[in-house]
Amino acid sequence: MICTRSTKMQRVVVGLAFAKALLLTTSCKTNDYQLAQVSGAQIQIDSSVQDVATISTFIAPYKAKVDKEMNEPLSYNPSAMSKSDFPYNTPIGNLLAAMMREQATGVYKQRTGKNIDVVLLNHGGIRAGLPAGAITMRNAFEVMPFENELMVASITGSQMQELVDYMAASSKAHPIDGLQIILNKDKTLKTALVQGKPINTAATYEVLTNDYLYNGGDSMNFFAGAPATALDYKIRNAVIDYLRKTDTLRASRDQRYYIEN
Repeated sequence: MICTRSTKMQRVVVGLAFAKALLLTTSCKTNDYQLAQVSGAQIQIDSSVQDVATISTFIAPYKAKVDKEMNEPLSYNPSAMSKSDFPYNTPIGNLLAAMMREQATGVYKQRTGKNIDVVLLNHGGIRAGLPAGAITMRNAFEVMPFENELMVASITGSQMQELVDYMAASSKAHPIDGLQIILNKDKTLKTALVQGKPINTAATYEVLTNDYLYNGGDSMNFFAGAPATALDYKIRNAVIDYLRKTDTLRASRDQRYYIEN
């Protein structure tokens, strides 16, 4: 079949006319849609959910690699420890505070020329205990699963007193280091010492904490307005780095925070 020039032109004209008509019919049409119903369902992700063979096969090599890394032994722990072992201060809390001081001191000193006076973490931030025996990468992630980073806040003596008052009122085993708090039998504050000395209201104290608490988390509002230095160092990474270089963990409960008998 041979198409002449006029035939091709006719087809183009007809095609354009059809397209114009279609555009007019679709663009001029308005629909008034209204939401009729919203429904939802909670689907439990548990052992009753069956694996999809193709997906399981696809992720198998990645899972094997992650499991190998997560099960890597980093250190050894002579005895199991939990944040609920004791009131006021616990071996695991004291250990974590010591870890943070150990890993952050050099970084902060190099950046500012200043030393860290006090370490303050939060009791609720400890999400798991440490078992006896080999401590793995998985354990580190379980203890500190969050992405919080270390910061050092420069607070006034008055803010330090507020920090101590907060600790006394909460009566929780928030991990601390460089600070001693002694309560009376009625749980009122008896003594507070920073680096073995009474709080000086005219002094400035360098407090190692995390970005969550610095920004008022757990109602720790005493940091408000204090200048701070971010160390660009995640707490979990600090834990892992400490575990890698420490053959055997040493932790105990002491007299850094307690109530008189």
